[in-house]
Amino acid sequence: MTYRSIFVSDIHLGTRFCQAERFLDFLKEHESENLYLVGDIIDGWAMKRKIRWAQPHSDVIQKILRKARKGTQVYYITGNHDEFLRDFLPIVLGDRLTILNEADYIALDGQRHYITHGDFFDSVTMTKKWLALLGDMGYDLLLHLNQILNFIRQKCGIQRYWSLSKYVKDNVKKSVSFITDFETILAKHAEHKGYNGVICGHIHKAEMKMIGEIAYKNSGDWVESCTALVETMEGEWKIIDWLERES
Repeated sequence: MTYRSIFVSDIHLGTRFCQAERFLDFLKEHESENLYLVGDIIDGWAMKRKIRWAQPHSDVIQKILRKARKGTQVYYITGNHDEFLRDFLPIVLGDRLTILNEADYIALDGQRHYITHGDFFDSVTMTKKWLALLGDMGYDLLLHLNQILNFIRQKCGIQRYWSLSKYVKDNVKKSVSFITDFETILAKHAEHKGYNGVICGHIHKAEMKMIGEIAYKNSGDWVESCTALVETMEGEWKIIDWLERES
């Protein structure tokens, strides 16, 4: 399948829970004129604690570079977990790979989108980094518990995957409030800057919706949900759920 543009975020290469093999399968089956990596592609935070760099993680990097060599325009938007790149930006590698903090995207229908990872609009990440790091470790704990709970569920004959971390994100009041505030602040910024839409990642929740007059689009993640945001050659926007395709 070939798309005009593919947007992916929060791959978290270098961590135990990165779904690198699934992401490789996705890249093999989908081509695009543009590939936007919307932050947290390499997880510098986690790698400071312990590096978990398996061969598929290197394969992902090589596959992206190969796509750039073969004609895909690749844009790497930095996030908080790969903030170690920010002191050196912008970085231009060859003719078709650019690393930067933010970007503009003009959709086929002429609508102008602001592309950002989203951490600049997260008050915790920007003002209380110690708390963000603590939350990151807590998220890792929930991912560990996911594995244990789903192992028990399988032993009981329940095959369908269930995510404790996703449940917390979607149902705990403070978490829901944080996500709503994040989306609203980002949409207001985009509107103030004269954009029609915003494309982001950061909160690991793929979604497309209108917030006032702004088209809010989040590409999700490749830790749990394995999702991508795409614009087709006809200008239609879709979220691809790779896990749903596997089931």
